Amino acid sequence: MESKIKEFMNLVKQRNQFEPEFLQAVVEVAETVIPYIASQEIYNGKNILLRMCEPERVLMFRVPWIDDTGEIVVNRGFRIEMNSAIGPYKGGLRFHPTVNLSILKFLAFEQVFKNALTTLPMGGGKGGADFDPKEKSDGEIMRFCQSFMSELFRHIGPNTDIPAGDIGVGGREIGYLFGMYKKLRNEFTGVLTGKGMSWGGSLIRPEATGYGTVYFAQSMLATRKDTIKGKVVTISGSGNVAQYACEKATQLGAKVVTLSDSSGYIYDEDGIDAEKLAFVMELKNKKRGRISEYLTKYPKAKFFKGERPWAVKCDIAMPCATQNEVHIEDAKKLLANGCYVVSEGANMPSTPDAVHAFQAEKIMYAPGKASNAGGVATSGLEMSQNSLRIVWTREEVDERLQKIMSNIHENCIKYGTKSDGYIDYVTGANIAGFVKVADAMLAQGVV
Repeated sequence: MESKIKEFMNLVKQRNQFEPEFLQAVVEVAETVIPYIASQEIYNGKNILLRMCEPERVLMFRVPWIDDTGEIVVNRGFRIEMNSAIGPYKGGLRFHPTVNLSILKFLAFEQVFKNALTTLPMGGGKGGADFDPKEKSDGEIMRFCQSFMSELFRHIGPNTDIPAGDIGVGGREIGYLFGMYKKLRNEFTGVLTGKGMSWGGSLIRPEATGYGTVYFAQSMLATRKDTIKGKVVTISGSGNVAQYACEKATQLGAKVVTLSDSSGYIYDEDGIDAEKLAFVMELKNKKRGRISEYLTKYPKAKFFKGERPWAVKCDIAMPCATQNEVHIEDAKKLLANGCYVVSEGANMPSTPDAVHAFQAEKIMYAPGKASNAGGVATSGLEMSQNSLRIVWTREEVDERLQKIMSNIHENCIKYGTKSDGYIDYVTGANIAGFVKVADAMLAQGVV
């Protein structure tokens, strides 16, 4: 089996030599899915996984815009339309200076499996630009978004490709993008998710990824007749996902003690309660400040410059910042300090070595494609509401979100339970997602 996996990865590497993040995502799936394919006659000889690794379409385009000084700036825009076997392409847009083809292909590949796990009819895609929204004026961001959409609009639509937000793309950016799409197409459709409530958005959508990460941790704990109440939780990041993971964990009785950004992390031994979280939301969402400013309001906390929060003793860790933020050294620290649950809020935040360390110790470890699927699941619910021209209540959306996260957990158990009773959530998520997409691809022929 090892030789089969190696042969497969050699072929993928030949085609994608300079795309390390994409190759990392593929090998993680290949290691678990190829043995399953070999055991199922229906998939043998069909090269299904190889077809999944090749995007159906890759779009790359110039994004020129004018900054506040009158200078013309040129960025590069992307949209990866990865797989549409079970529905239109669905996935976020990321505006960040690190954006490149490798990162977006890894995100799009992960999105295919994540969307399949939700059981909603959504294919996988991802996009964005190497544009940095930090320290840009509203006018600059609006002009960039309008230029970006002036090309992207040709390739998306409510039944074709439905983008959403991601890092660097929040409600403000979605608004500017949607406004330009509406102007260019002269139609009001649910072409983007993450919209404002007054123009087609869904309740719970901003909270969904963070809430879902906590709900998944709850489900994992329940398999050992445990709950999140009273647990110490470390969270990385301080953006949308981290904020609402902190909110939901606190509501359920846990004590969240860390948040972070690119400058370092804060540690508040007393816990980041609702009042403190409100301060963080004001600081990060409106003032665009740094997490270190938390200490100006709460001086008992500590700030660790340039570090990640994984040395802090905890029961549960929730990486909610970005890819590859948990290295093997971080994993060893978490394990040594008694962490026994890792629920990922970000996409692929743990390196392969870190994942293997978690699995070797048989802790409860949930990969992002399973535990952070709440965001795209609620985007799917927003699409449904747009199609029906209705708005569900907060309680209705939250109930559906909890049900979806529970179903994802059950599918992981179905395909990931080992002979000794240990639940390998990586294997479970990968195989469950693969089966749904593969069956659709087989039914639709070689296209």
